[in-house]
Amino acid sequence: MIRDNNFSEWIRLVQSEYAEMPGLQLSKRQAERLWNIDPFSADVILRALEQANFLRRTPNDMYVRADLGS
Repeated sequence: MIRDNNFSEWIRLVQSEYAEMPGLQLSKRQAERLWNIDPFSADVILRALEQANFLRRTPNDMYVRADLGS
């Protein structure tokens, strides 16, 4: 589980991964495996990035950059 003091580090890490690979599309499970995080932490990170309009969830539950087309 993410500790409060690590939350911003995780956010920056995920943002940097998506910035380096603009076409990146990950399911929640793929994100968990890629970053070796538990399901709760993945939910918190992905939800925060959705609320910040950095990521959006596609109809098939993939997380992609919100500023890019479908």
